Amino acid sequence: MNKFFIAACLSLIVANSCTAQHQLDVGNKIPLFSLKDQDGKTFNMKDSIGNNIFVIFFYPKDESPVCTKEACSFRDSMDVFTKAGAVVIGINQGSVESHKSFQQNSHLNYELLSDPDKKVIKEFGVNGALLTDRVTFVVDITGQIVFKYHSMTEGTKHVHEALDFIRQLQKKIGPPTGN
Repeated sequence: MNKFFIAACLSLIVANSCTAQHQLDVGNKIPLFSLKDQDGKTFNMKDSIGNNIFVIFFYPKDESPVCTKEACSFRDSMDVFTKAGAVVIGINQGSVESHKSFQQNSHLNYELLSDPDKKVIKEFGVNGALLTDRVTFVVDITGQIVFKYHSMTEGTKHVHEALDFIRQLQKKIGPPTGN
């Protein structure tokens, strides 16, 4: 049993270290991905870059306690994000149906994208050993990551950190135009 436990721990360490080597960070361009939203419609990032700032948050599981608090905190701050010219998107490996149920149960007012094959999750480098890591990215209108926040246990802090960053950015460049 000890050999099995040690082998399992080593596998997790290797998986985490391999994932960490490929994480996107501030200054990187995001991949131009396409995923289905909670309504089964295709969201294509290629068509969206250049129009808005994006807040893309990756979260482990629909309906789990911390994820629900995080998702509802984004929901409750949506007016502030919108006024700042930001579009919020949540992504995990849950199904379209799971996302639809989560959106309806929590009255979420933004898109949830389904990545069942974890392709985009891996491209962003947020694929944890067991579940998707909880990571939030702020992406500028050119598709470049300008802010990143990672915390598995502080779901609502993702919202506050992203908003604080966007407010600081607006002080430097001015308010969004056309919104």
